[in-house]
Amino acid sequence: MRISALLFQPLLMAMVAMSPLPAQATAVMEDIPPWLQQHVGTGEGQIAPVVLQRAREHYTDQIREAGITNPCYLAMDATRPSSSPDGQPGQRFYIICEEDETFRAVSSGYGSGRDLPLANFRNGRECARHFSNTEGSNLTMGGAYLTAETRTSFKGYFSEADERLPFERTFLLFDGMGETDNAREREIGGHVAMFLRWQCRYSAPESPFADAEGYVPFGQLINYDGGRSNGCTTWSEDVAEEIIALVEGDPTTLYIYPESGDIAAVAEAVSGQGNLAEDGPYWNATCLEQIETPVFWSRDTLRPIIDQWRDSLPEQPPLELPICR
Repeated sequence: MRISALLFQPLLMAMVAMSPLPAQATAVMEDIPPWLQQHVGTGEGQIAPVVLQRAREHYTDQIREAGITNPCYLAMDATRPSSSPDGQPGQRFYIICEEDETFRAVSSGYGSGRDLPLANFRNGRECARHFSNTEGSNLTMGGAYLTAETRTSFKGYFSEADERLPFERTFLLFDGMGETDNAREREIGGHVAMFLRWQCRYSAPESPFADAEGYVPFGQLINYDGGRSNGCTTWSEDVAEEIIALVEGDPTTLYIYPESGDIAAVAEAVSGQGNLAEDGPYWNATCLEQIETPVFWSRDTLRPIIDQWRDSLPEQPPLELPICR
């Protein structure tokens, strides 16, 4: 049942008191429909005002410019922690359908980064400090995206209830714009937070996935729901199925916070040269306390470092898994 604006105001004020909003959020709130206002804030399961504002603007722009017709849009706040206060995966990815008046906050992974000899830009398990749009960085890049086509690939077999089952993972590609324009080059997209850790190979010539010699890889299925990824957006199994079904053949927008300018503004404020009070730039308070200062690695800075690291790697023989016993 829809809550009237008159009855909604006391509820909104109570929620704001529990989860204070930055001063600049007042104007943003005035443009948000009442049913959605109850989900705006910095508490668990809420979406920060700046994240919602930009996600809505991006969606509206792409309805006009790209002919988007999907009634839902997506957003992510990569400044939030991986875990909620109760120890469950933290909610930092949002599925918003204003036509149906539905809002859902779910868990999602962020880019792990790397620890290289010339630079350590590896993120911790709980909070992301490092961000970049550099190919090979394994980092998250905030900004505007559109969902694109899907690709499903076979990863191998795993055991479940004394059965060997094939694991096929569907990958939802993203198209970026502006700072995210190399999303295709980086192979950035979304998929279930699972991978198969290969252990061996066994003979299965009857399998449609068998290689030329009749073998298929076998391994352990690993679930890393809410943790780190190779820069892609990752979801739990049920959420991944829901999102892919929502956008397959009917693309929509995705906005990820923070962009490079946000990172620079927060870093400047933390160093004492700016304002990180209620009217300052936004960052999740729990993660900011842990990471101290966020860092954005530009392509000009990080590209040579990654190229030099790749050039230093010794040639490896092709991987040949042992036969399963």
